[in-house]
Amino acid sequence: MTSRDDDALSWAGDDDPTLVSAPTRDSGLASRPSDAAAPPTHPSEPAPAQDLESAGDPGTADAGRPAMSSAALVSFGVLGGIYLLYTVGWIVGGLRLNDIAGFIVAPTASVPAIIVAILAPAVWFGVTFLLTRGRATWLRFVWLVAGAVLLVPWPFAMLGTGL
Repeated sequence: MTSRDDDALSWAGDDDPTLVSAPTRDSGLASRPSDAAAPPTHPSEPAPAQDLESAGDPGTADAGRPAMSSAALVSFGVLGGIYLLYTVGWIVGGLRLNDIAGFIVAPTASVPAIIVAILAPAVWFGVTFLLTRGRATWLRFVWLVAGAVLLVPWPFAMLGTGL
């Protein structure tokens, strides 16, 4: 019977006889008697693979641009979620405001305005990504945060859902 500490440091199946650990690079080279005696089992240099993007159009390859960090990707996801919630907020607030707006403005003016307000967060998010594609990441964040401040669904924030 092993102790709890030993159980924590082992994995079920570690003592399996078919499990063979790979030799390290130094020990594998030292254990061979001769490289010329053994035929190579794999090619020495694999052919470089092409990306699908670079194969289609060589002018649009992103080889010179570094990849975004994980924090940037998560932040973009959070901001995308905020914009999605803003779209839902404009739908709910716009439908709620549609009853009240009939007393102030003609429906031929209020309905298109509400439709534009519903589409505004998605359009801002898409245009920001399109126009800041080759720019610095911080600039994209600035425009997305500015849009998040400007596009708050005020009818939903002020009137709520009416429940």
